[in-house]
Amino acid sequence: MRILLIEDNADLADAVIRRLRRSGHTVDWQADGLTASGLLEYERYDLVVLDIGLPRMDGISILERMRERGDDTPTLMLTARADIEDRVNALDVGADDYMGKPFDFREFEARCRALIRRRQVHSTSTVHVGALTLDHAARRLFLHGEPVELPRREYSLLEILVGHLGHVVEKQELASRLFGFDDSGGPNAVELYVGRLRKRLGSDVIRISTVRGVGYMAEAAVTPGHG
Repeated sequence: MRILLIEDNADLADAVIRRLRRSGHTVDWQADGLTASGLLEYERYDLVVLDIGLPRMDGISILERMRERGDDTPTLMLTARADIEDRVNALDVGADDYMGKPFDFREFEARCRALIRRRQVHSTSTVHVGALTLDHAARRLFLHGEPVELPRREYSLLEILVGHLGHVVEKQELASRLFGFDDSGGPNAVELYVGRLRKRLGSDVIRISTVRGVGYMAEAAVTPGHG
């Protein structure tokens, strides 16, 4: 999952980023409220972790702008303020959850998982494509009923492609969802991960086609006798 952390405390941000990346997530970090708000207008995330007290634009204003333009990305609000008014304001403008600082990192990670899982359940938590099964909640892949271990980015790539089965996903979109700003990745790295996925999965279960100059498309492999 791709997560945006908006937090101006560098020490806390570093700790949060390390925890989330250890759990297999791609994390981008912004410390400035106005910059973060602009970023959210064109970048897509699976979760936003948003501090209320930020320079140049506070977290409540950022969230208001998100919801006004129809961005329903799950958002976990953070604040050092104990005032019930802040909590009420955050929930009123569309926050999905709220945590006061300081917090226990185990609880923080559990709440992040719950928000991501809640969004996945709104669609489908388990996806079947022929003999391939993706369990979104557990982030596990099964082939012919047997578990297959995939590195984090390969799993995320497969998850995106299967989520757009039969449709082309642009290479640049894949790059933006797989790699954070601090990662050394991009369109060329996407080609590498696609190549690895093809080798692991073979072509008898799912076919990942290259659409030259555009991106990639995943399709269920045609079973002999079915066309």
